[in-house]
Amino acid sequence: MILTGAEIQQRIGTDIHISPFEESQLNPNSYNLRLHNELLVYEEVVLDLKVPNRYRRLEIPASGLVLSPNQVYLARTVEHTETHNLVPMIEGRSSVGRLGLFVHVTAGFGDVGFKGYWTLEMFAVQPIRIYPGVEICQIFYHTLEGAVAEYSSRKYQNNTDIQPSFLYQEFGHSDEDSQLKFDFPPTP
Repeated sequence: MILTGAEIQQRIGTDIHISPFEESQLNPNSYNLRLHNELLVYEEVVLDLKVPNRYRRLEIPASGLVLSPNQVYLARTVEHTETHNLVPMIEGRSSVGRLGLFVHVTAGFGDVGFKGYWTLEMFAVQPIRIYPGVEICQIFYHTLEGAVAEYSSRKYQNNTDIQPSFLYQEFGHSDEDSQLKFDFPPTP
């Protein structure tokens, strides 16, 4: 079952933490999250699952920034969230989707116990101008059945910024500096 907006508001401070929380962003069964003013863009022509891929940071000025098609832009929400005893999920807002902007390519499903900012995987169908602070997506909450085991991954838990993919860690590479260090020990 999905929580109503009234239930989301009632659980603020217990099972649900959203900071900052603005009542005006509350919907009948979700809460709108805003776009932060920075993006990450990969610099590699071909992305590789097994290694950290280089990226650069872009600032979204108040006058807006045009996103180009065929490019993944990683962003984050202004709001920091923490969820207990519920499954948090995000979806793009329909008003944004109707302009051809996908807010999350695949990762809208959160884990019970997640704490941090949501990294958005944005992709534009055609050029589109975006602005910092726009209500870009919405978070909603599912109830659980059964014993709850909270998310505790070191990859993404308690993040403080936009996070590129850390999939390379699953191949045994370290996370000392995912952007700059490419001197991995030789494989046996």
